[in-house]
Amino acid sequence: MKAIILAAGYTNRLYPLTKDRPKPLLTIRKKPVIEYIIAKLESLEQINQIFIVTNQKFFGQFQDWLDDFPSLKPIKLINDDSLNGNDSPGAIRDIDIVIKREQLAEDLLVVAGDNLFSFGLRNFIEFARKKKPQSSIGIYNLNGRFDSGKFGVVQLNGDEEIVDFQEKPSRSASSLVATCLYFFPGEKLRLISDYLSHNRQDDAAGD
Repeated sequence: MKAIILAAGYTNRLYPLTKDRPKPLLTIRKKPVIEYIIAKLESLEQINQIFIVTNQKFFGQFQDWLDDFPSLKPIKLINDDSLNGNDSPGAIRDIDIVIKREQLAEDLLVVAGDNLFSFGLRNFIEFARKKKPQSSIGIYNLNGRFDSGKFGVVQLNGDEEIVDFQEKPSRSASSLVATCLYFFPGEKLRLISDYLSHNRQDDAAGD
């Protein structure tokens, strides 16, 4: 199984912190956010390689960080060649870029590079592999602690199937939110390219 960390965004919500520094390389308790994510991925014996997709603006910073990072599993940086938010391919197209350049055919785990979470991934992977050939999305129950309208809101049916998924809806009856954690079986990777060929939204992974 391969893993992709999405780290090519040009966020302005944390300006000026992210004006000249990518959000995944901002530090929490003296450690870059991305290292917490990698630790989660490295704990999974199924994963044999990690790809980090970033952009031309921040590629050098990621390379400098990676040169000094003692990774337990092979990590490869992928440059989507964008220079700013205006020419950014978007998260979905970034996934497709990695799949095509690296000719991926194995099962694929995708996670956001700015996604701090406390839970382990083992249960999610076990769940997802049992659900093959369907794809799986990791969701979290806010239980009223936060406004779900600030997230990608998910509704399920009784068979644990997603029947509705809206990004930051004005009103929501669900407290289940997406965590930008996706599992794609190898045999379904081609559907990402099929989706993009229809000129649909390519930025928010939830699309």
